[in-house]
Amino acid sequence: MLYILILTPECNGSCIYCGGFEEGLMPKELKFTIEDLKNFLSNDDKPSIAFYGGEPLLKLDVMIDIIDKVYAEHYILQTNGLLLHRLPKDYVREFSTILISFDGRREVHNYYRGNYDKVLKNVKEIGKFFDGELIARMVASRRTDIYEDVRHVISLNCFTHVHWQIDAVWCSRDGFDVWVEKYNRDVLRLFNFWIDEIGKGRIYNIVPFIGIATAFKKPFTYPPCSSGFESFAITTDGKVLACPICPDLEWNVLGDLWKGFRVGVEILDPCPRCEFFSFCGGRCLFFNRERLWGEDGFEKVCYTVKNLVKALKSKINEIPDVTYPKFLNTTEIIP
Repeated sequence: MLYILILTPECNGSCIYCGGFEEGLMPKELKFTIEDLKNFLSNDDKPSIAFYGGEPLLKLDVMIDIIDKVYAEHYILQTNGLLLHRLPKDYVREFSTILISFDGRREVHNYYRGNYDKVLKNVKEIGKFFDGELIARMVASRRTDIYEDVRHVISLNCFTHVHWQIDAVWCSRDGFDVWVEKYNRDVLRLFNFWIDEIGKGRIYNIVPFIGIATAFKKPFTYPPCSSGFESFAITTDGKVLACPICPDLEWNVLGDLWKGFRVGVEILDPCPRCEFFSFCGGRCLFFNRERLWGEDGFEKVCYTVKNLVKALKSKINEIPDVTYPKFLNTTEIIP
């Protein structure tokens, strides 16, 4: 199983679309010991640990201590990339996957996050000796052109994969309905580019495409991120969550490090009855259960999923046999 370990809710970034964790939702420091964590994981023969935040590299000493003392089949890191240069080379090599918050073209990334050049420099430096997955994890928001921004990431030749999540539901809906129509068209442009490149013998690791292609042979029965089923988050005070967001929601709290936890969260209608369910698994556990934009907004976001799945269905005979992910690595697959 995958255990997403929140090292701190604090972050050194100030991304426009991110509200972060509300003050007081969890302590800023770990309130459990490494021995507590080892005991919790002792019944899992092949645990994977993903370091998460906030910004986990703010707690670099804690991260290194855990890597030194707690066994994991895979170590994974989600980071904004600003402090990557502080991670010693020997510890970089311990990771199977490193996901970097990176929004595409310089002007787009800098508008939402800033520090494009600094992050890219850090990524290029570790890319010289890191042989695991190095994933550009984008947020697709109102200034994003998904075709141009994904193509830009590919052109940099320093990430092994590119993935994105749509900035929806958590934010204001202003401008979304207009933007999403262009987004859907641009997803199709990007998909056609991907298919054309396959015809030339090049397969780009665009995660939503290779992840959904995998679902044709191994259908999803719950959200592809596996939250609450094979993936669990651990807060700084030792709660076990289905999903690392919203530690205050009752349905999301499954137990704690000391008493154990339950597996499985009910996926609500209409997702299990939908013809696309085997390709998206309900998209996202939070999205499925918390209808912050109402049913109309829920359907509007679902429209993006159906657009994507239909594109892959139309060209399935041209897509080579791919399997992604090889192991749970925190990618959600479905934008």
